[in-house]
This record gives sequence, structure tokens and C-alpha cells, in this order.
Amino acid sequence: MGGDTAAKLAEELRELALSLPGVDERETWGHPTFRVRDKIFFTLAPDGSSATVKASLEEQALLISSDPDTFSIADYVGRYGWVHARLAEADARVMRELLLEAWRRTAPKTVVKKYDAAK
Repeated sequence: MGGDTAAKLAEELRELALSLPGVDERETWGHPTFRVRDKIFFTLAPDGSSATVKASLEEQALLISSDPDTFSIADYVGRYGWVHARLAEADARVMRELLLEAWRRTAPKTVVKKYDAAK
């Protein structure tokens, strides 16, 4: 996989994030951040080569141990469970699941419940 694959996945993840209730995209620190109620749960590198996703410490450990070429501890927020993913190596399904779980972890419970009921 290469840069084109990473950029395509980055765009797919951007579209997924923006399709979720209450999400807005804001440029912060020179790159896109995705928030719900002003809380960041997902970011992309400016060139779409990588992403940082809010996860639990347990998920972080599992991802890194199972695929260290793709996942690593995120700078600055890694101690809270956030993971950094190189999108050229990432599995699209895994990234979609991580993004959805990050949103679920961050969005108000009533919004998540309503979203789940509509699915």
C-alpha cells in the first residue's frame, strides 16, 4: 500500500466522521481535527498519511502488540490511550471501527443511543 491508498482511506475516514451526529471538523495545530461537543476524538495528518484516534489503554496495547508496523502510541495523548496509525499500512475496516468507537466514547450517551436506534 502507498500514499494513494493512505489518502483514499483518509478521505473515507473524514467522510465517516462527518456523517456522525454532532461532529464538526476544525483545523487545529495545522491539521484536521474531528470533534463532538468540542471534544477531539480523531485527527488526520495534513497529507492524509496518518491518523490519531482516541482509544482505551487496553485497545492501544492490543493494537500495538498485534500490528506494530501500523500502530504506535500517539504523541502527547498516548498516555490516555490514543493511538497513531500509518494509513498506508492500516486495514480500512479496523480504522472505521476505531473511529466509530472513538466517537462513541466521546459523544453524549443520548446521542449515541439515538444513533444506534436509527441503525
